Amino acid sequence: MLVGYGRTSTVDQEAGLEAQERDLRAAGCEKLFMEQVSSVAKRRQLDALLEFVREGDTLVVSKLDRLARSVADLLNIVARLETKKVSLRVLSMSGSPLDTSTAVGKLMLAVIGAVGQFEREMMLECQREGIVKARLEGRYKGRAPTARRKAAEIVRLKAEGVRPTEIAIRLGIGRASVYRVLGSVGANGAGNRQVAA
Repeated sequence: MLVGYGRTSTVDQEAGLEAQERDLRAAGCEKLFMEQVSSVAKRRQLDALLEFVREGDTLVVSKLDRLARSVADLLNIVARLETKKVSLRVLSMSGSPLDTSTAVGKLMLAVIGAVGQFEREMMLECQREGIVKARLEGRYKGRAPTARRKAAEIVRLKAEGVRPTEIAIRLGIGRASVYRVLGSVGANGAGNRQVAA
């Protein structure tokens, strides 16, 4: 079965959603999942579609950017489809559609994935170089651990009689971090470990 997915980001793009629906129907889609939602928001129709499709089905989209927000997102979606033995077809892919049920389509997807991996590695390399440079110039301090930033609050709550487990819950940090802070300021130190959680 051919199953279509269409998405636009806002209600202002109604014509775009209608155009996608028209293209998907023309491609032979028997069932459509359409939504107007930003790619970074929860895409309920996409989730419903991924639950709906079965072995032998093909997910059809008009463009890749309607389906995935990034290469990593695309590869995650394709992995989910592959576990269900469902292929992907992208209608407008520089002249000819991408279809993962064919050898050429699988190759194209592998190239897209490799480019995405390369981009991620280049970004991380630039980030590492920037950190080294900032350290050499004395400008890089790093991020202070969350528990250390909340040390005064931890000590105040402990002084009010709040138990370490409750302090951790209230401040959104780990219980071990609470004990570490209390131990470093001498607020009963290791004795806190005997407090009932």
